[in-house]
Amino acid sequence: MSLTAAIRTNPMTGFQWGVVAICIGLTMVDGYEILITAFTLPALTQEWGLGGGQQGLVASVGTLGMGIGAVLLSPLADRIGRRRHIIASLALIVPGMVLSGLAWSFESFLVFRFASGLFLGGIVPSINVLVAEYANQRRRGAVMGVYGIGFPLGAAIGGFLSVELIDAFTWRGPYFFAALVTAALLLVSVVKLPESVAYLIEKRPAGALDAYNRIAAKLDVPPAAQLPRPAAVDPAERSGSVWHGIMLPRTLLLWLAYATLTAAFYFANSLTAKLVTETTGDPDFGIRAQALVAAGGVVGALVFAYVSRWLHPRLVTACIMAFGTVVFFAFAAFFDDRLMVIVLAVAIGFAVNGGLAAYYAISPSIYSIAVRASAVGLMMGLGRVVAFFAPNVATFLQERGFTAGDLYQLYGLVLVVSGLAVLALHATYRGDHRRDAMDEEGERDVEPATAPEALTAPAVPGAPGVRSTP
Repeated sequence: MSLTAAIRTNPMTGFQWGVVAICIGLTMVDGYEILITAFTLPALTQEWGLGGGQQGLVASVGTLGMGIGAVLLSPLADRIGRRRHIIASLALIVPGMVLSGLAWSFESFLVFRFASGLFLGGIVPSINVLVAEYANQRRRGAVMGVYGIGFPLGAAIGGFLSVELIDAFTWRGPYFFAALVTAALLLVSVVKLPESVAYLIEKRPAGALDAYNRIAAKLDVPPAAQLPRPAAVDPAERSGSVWHGIMLPRTLLLWLAYATLTAAFYFANSLTAKLVTETTGDPDFGIRAQALVAAGGVVGALVFAYVSRWLHPRLVTACIMAFGTVVFFAFAAFFDDRLMVIVLAVAIGFAVNGGLAAYYAISPSIYSIAVRASAVGLMMGLGRVVAFFAPNVATFLQERGFTAGDLYQLYGLVLVVSGLAVLALHATYRGDHRRDAMDEEGERDVEPATAPEALTAPAVPGAPGVRSTP
C-alpha cells in the first residue's frame, strides 16, 4: 500500500492527529492576530488621539496586507513546499508583531501591521492543504469541522486575554504576547510539522524520497525504493475550468457571496469593541463584547458541521446568512442594553464567524483538484481586500452621522446579498446531479494508487483497492 493510500484508508494515527493539532494551533494564532487590532483599537485611539478615518485604517490595514499576501505569497508554497512556506511565514510574522508592539506613531504602526498581515494572509492555504491531506477519508468531515473552530476560538481566547494584557502592559501587551505564541508554534512546526506528501510526489525536491520515507515510517508503511509516479492530470481540466462554461457564473457567485460575508465579518470583528465602548463608555466591556463575537463563531462552526449532515452545506450557509441578517438588525435595536449586547454578540459571532467557516468548507469542492488551490486562494485574497474597506466605510459613514445601530443595519443588508448569492450558486447545480454528488462526496479526486507495484501490476476485478466497472 502506498503512503497516500494508507493516509486515506487507514484509521487516524497519533501522528496524523498531531499534524491536525498543530494546524489548529496555527489557525488559533491566525484568528487572534487578525483581530488583535480590534481588541486594542480603543486604547490606540486614546493614546494617539485617532480620528475616525485613522481608526478605520488601523482596523483594516492588516486585513489589506492579508489579502495581498494571500494572492501574492500563497503560490510560493507550490514552489518551496507547504512546510517551508509555513515555517518561513511564521518566522516573518514574529518580528512583525514585535515591531507592531513597539510602534511609536500611527504611521509606523500601519507599516508594521501591513507587513505582518502579508505573511498571515499567505499562510492559511498551506495550513488548509495539510489538514485535508493528513485526515483520512472517513474522518475528514469531523476533522475539518474541528479545524473550523480554530480561528474563532483563537480570537475568543485572545480577546479575553487582551483585557488583562492591556491592563497590565498597555495596548502593546497583546502584540508581544502574540509574538511569543507565534515563536513557540514556529519551534513546534520546525520539529514536528511534516511536508505535504502530494508536494513531495508532484514536485520531487531534493531529499524528497527521504522525507517521504520518514513520514511513511511514522505511519508503519514500508519504505519505498522510489517515489510514486505523479498523478496524471487532464490538460483540459488544468487549463482554466475556473472561468469557462458553467464555472464562470459559479466562480462569480461564490466570490460575491464570500466577499460580502467577509465585509460583514470584518466590520463586526473590527469595530464592535470600539462601537460598544463609545456607547457604554466602558473599554473593558467593549473588548469582552468583541471576544463574545469570536466565541459565537466556535458554536457556528460546530453547528454548520452538524447540520450539514442532513442539509446541503450550501443551503446551510444560506440559512446562516439569513440568521445573521435578523441578528444584525436586532443588535442595532438593543445596542445600548448591556445584557442584550452580551447575548446578541454571541449570535453575531455565530453568523459571521460561523459563516466564514461555512464558506471555507463549501468552496474547495466547487473546483477540480487541478485548479482548487489557486481558485480558493484567489477567493480568500479577494475577500480580504474587500474586507479592508468594511471598517473604513463604517467609520466614514459614522463621521457623517450614522449611529452604531445604523451601521449594523447596513451590514445586515450586506448579509442578505451573501445569502442570495450562495442560493443562486446552489441553483446552478440543478440538474447536474453527477457533479453535485461529487461535491458532497468530497473525495472523488483522490489520486489513484501510485505505489511502484501499482504502476505495473494488472488490475484484477474484485481485488482489494480495485473498483469493478459496472
